[in-house]
Amino acid sequence: MGDQDLPGVLVSGFEGPSGICKDHVGELQKHFNLITMHELLENKTQLGPKIQAVYIWNREPAINQELLQSLPALKIVASPGAGLDHLDLKLIHSFGVKVANTPQAVSSPTADMGMALLLAAARRVVEGHQLTISPDTESFSANWMGEEVTGSTLGIVGMGSIGYKVAQRARAFEMKILYHNRKRRKLEEEEAVGATYCDKLDELLQQSDFVMLAVSLTPQTQRLIGRRELRLMKPTAILVNIGRGLLLDQDALVEALQTGVIRAAALDVSHPEPLPRDHPLLKLKNVTLTPHIGSATHQARRQMMENLVGSILASLNGLPIPNEVLFK
Repeated sequence: MGDQDLPGVLVSGFEGPSGICKDHVGELQKHFNLITMHELLENKTQLGPKIQAVYIWNREPAINQELLQSLPALKIVASPGAGLDHLDLKLIHSFGVKVANTPQAVSSPTADMGMALLLAAARRVVEGHQLTISPDTESFSANWMGEEVTGSTLGIVGMGSIGYKVAQRARAFEMKILYHNRKRRKLEEEEAVGATYCDKLDELLQQSDFVMLAVSLTPQTQRLIGRRELRLMKPTAILVNIGRGLLLDQDALVEALQTGVIRAAALDVSHPEPLPRDHPLLKLKNVTLTPHIGSATHQARRQMMENLVGSILASLNGLPIPNEVLFK
């Protein structure tokens, strides 16, 4: 714990994979008395009433009814990133607690990551690296090839802030851009990136050389891409997922990759994370995997922290909360 005169803010801890970023601790302690989950569990009676905000990092601390009941002064749950599938918004709002996130901070780096994965899978960068460093490699074949990106068709599923920034980047590669979204974008927004709206997902899947998932995970989008949808895609198509692992039926994806239904996949997300070490996706050459690092840049993570601090301070001072998530 820090300065007892500052507002109490619950954090997961300072160590381990879910510990808050060490580079951010000093800035956070300027504004808040940071109380770890371990400290709270050791002394709920004394510390619970002091906590006015929860600062989530890497989905921790987990917000459940027991925790909410132990924090009578809680005003806000501040969560980094755009995804909210780890939060029970109905439960949190039932306690009169606000929620804020940081969608703007993650859109550009996640779009960058989407293009990086697309390019890596198309040009078989990881395979090429392994071939180049292998002690068994004696020559490079002139017939070792990948897929062309320039002039190809990209289908973006989910045209929110991340999907739109992907389209902006794809336009520089002279790609034809299709998109499917719950709501159609304004005509001027479509024209700015040269995007064509597909009312039906099937239409996008059938026409695209690359399909990129940038949609939020909801009950409606869980397993959005399954065996049927994969079979609609071109056999030369590459699937990229920068959304959430549960957007995909992973068993169907393994089957599609093993049998040539699609050419390859590049995934920054999976379910669970990390995958079991014996999972078949880890053994396929035509899969590129990264450890959910879409927003993992020093700049984006600092902006997230600053945005979360701003939202917490606004809540505690009775001001409008930037990026407040309203429960519908």
